[in-house]
Amino acid sequence: MELNFTSIAILGFIGLSIYWFYRVLDWVWLRPKKLEKCLREQGFRGNPYRLFLGDQYESGKLIREAMSKPIPVDEDVRKRIAPHILKTVQTHGKNSFMWVGRIPRVNVTDPELIREVLTKYYKFQKNHHDLDPITKLLLTGIGSLEGDPWSRRRKIINSAFQFEKLKLMLPAFYLSCRDMVSKWDNKVPEDDSAELDVWHDIETLTGDVISRTLFGSNFEEGRRIFELMKELTSLTIDVIRSVYIPGQRFLPTKRNNRMRAIDREVRVRITEIINKKMRAVKAGEATGDDFLGILLECNLNEIKEQGNNKSAGMSIEEIIGECKLFYFAGQDTTSTLIVWTMVLLSRFPEWQQHAREEVLQVFGDRKPDYDGISRLKIVTMILYEVLRIYTPVSELTKVAHEDTQLGKYFIPAGVQLMMPQILLHHDPEIWGDDVMEFKPQRFSEGVLKATKSQGSYFPFSLGPRMCIGQNFALLEAKMAMALILRRFSFELSPSYVHAPFTLITMQPQYGAHLILHKL
Repeated sequence: MELNFTSIAILGFIGLSIYWFYRVLDWVWLRPKKLEKCLREQGFRGNPYRLFLGDQYESGKLIREAMSKPIPVDEDVRKRIAPHILKTVQTHGKNSFMWVGRIPRVNVTDPELIREVLTKYYKFQKNHHDLDPITKLLLTGIGSLEGDPWSRRRKIINSAFQFEKLKLMLPAFYLSCRDMVSKWDNKVPEDDSAELDVWHDIETLTGDVISRTLFGSNFEEGRRIFELMKELTSLTIDVIRSVYIPGQRFLPTKRNNRMRAIDREVRVRITEIINKKMRAVKAGEATGDDFLGILLECNLNEIKEQGNNKSAGMSIEEIIGECKLFYFAGQDTTSTLIVWTMVLLSRFPEWQQHAREEVLQVFGDRKPDYDGISRLKIVTMILYEVLRIYTPVSELTKVAHEDTQLGKYFIPAGVQLMMPQILLHHDPEIWGDDVMEFKPQRFSEGVLKATKSQGSYFPFSLGPRMCIGQNFALLEAKMAMALILRRFSFELSPSYVHAPFTLITMQPQYGAHLILHKL
């Protein structure tokens, strides 16, 4: 009897060992090779799968080399921002794939297929599978949701970004932009010029706008949250760029400890402000014209409409997540748009003058208002062209949630699909032989007339999951440029170093040194 029990235990152990050996073998080798075979049979090309690392080592090396030196101002920005993507497409063609660890990432460069991926959000979802869970300290809010939870959250938040609500935030845009222009005014002598690194001040501007529009009268408190979120963004980028090792978030490393400390402080500060605002809302007091007040009001209305439904509305924890996302997404996108607009208008003074003449014609010396800003056609054309050349995010990545047909291709579940805006926005087949030139007149008849396909220009993504803050960012950028153009002319300083790099969004690595002249 004892022998039989021992034999059964040994056999059980051997069987379990074989099972887990096969599971691990399938995870690290058999499954990736099966996906590779499926893709190659459909005409996709790429490097052979290599255990664990895939193409990440070579990609990292190319990116580090590109970041090690600046480029001429008229150089192809793709070579510095996305050298690994560019090399893959040049080596293997547009129908190509790269390896991110054990997962193949297919480059989708056909505009029609891109439109299909970005509109079928229920089949192609956010790529969270290979991210360290600690990145969720930053990547929160509606951007991290899928399916029905995303739909319910979007319904509530949409109300806060309607044009009528954005109009209420315009005075906050004006105050922050005026403060920055006044700061520059004090630094530039009358009838003279001065060199300034405008990047730092533009970051401060957009941080102030977020603080004012999010918290209203509490924007001074918001400035500290902005500083913390900026540090958390930098640390999160470090995590994303490193190879994910399961369980590493539990290690008490300096980076992990700092990220958690930042998250705790941000949550405490935001919670205090939310509680004050909630008391005011429940007491029937005016919630003001800030994003948080509008969001809380819309949330309470949603809860009332749903009656006793426990899943209705948003919890305090979810509201904190949306506030964090508002900081992270709203600040970076707008600051990069403004700084690259100033850089390009420094290089092309004729367009700077055209924009200035339009601003003066529409506003004169008056305070810019919503109706006037909506009539700035030349400024809008310029901003669209800046978003094409220096697109805020160089690529979007989704993952096939299930086995899916994409056009004529079969995409197995788990395969990543990357839509590289930075390649589409610089493709001569779409934009013509002058694709590398700064030509705002491309957009003189709007975005759709400027492109051959809806899926070829998407600085704020496309479809149902298009960036909800797009109009917010454009309105803020137009207000900032109107006040800047009316007070200063500007040109590149001899000390300006052209070095676009990616820190979530495309930013100037060494700042933006311009010479400002008072008008």
